[in-house]
Amino acid sequence: MVEYRIDRHSGVATYVQIVQQTKQALRLGLLRPGDKLPTAREVVEATAINPNTVLKAYRELEREGLVEARRGLGTFVRRSLGAAPADSPLRAELEEWAARAATAGLDRDDVAALFTAVLDRHFAEPAPHPAAPLRQAPEQHFQGEPS
Repeated sequence: MVEYRIDRHSGVATYVQIVQQTKQALRLGLLRPGDKLPTAREVVEATAINPNTVLKAYRELEREGLVEARRGLGTFVRRSLGAAPADSPLRAELEEWAARAATAGLDRDDVAALFTAVLDRHFAEPAPHPAAPLRQAPEQHFQGEPS
């Protein structure tokens, strides 16, 4: 089961943090189709946030087709995301790299900046093609009736 951690100083809306953390768990294979999400009450008890915030996050996840609410039973995962299981060899390499970065004196923001720069380089979205210049119609000269 996923455990939500709310960072009240991040500037990111609480419900968005829940959505993001749920998606991360889906990408890592920590949540799989059929798994039950914690109830709103369980999330509220663990994080001291408003129940409506949890419900808003769950509605967003439902709108995206990732979960489904079953009346009287709870909210369940419908589908997973990505293909980066938590036990991936790539994760182990990233763990080693992060440990080396910390040993080298980099803080979390330094590591995030470095990682984001590398992600942007390797996973950049293609730049939109500039619109073809509009062709102007040739000028037409109309001869009007004399006034």
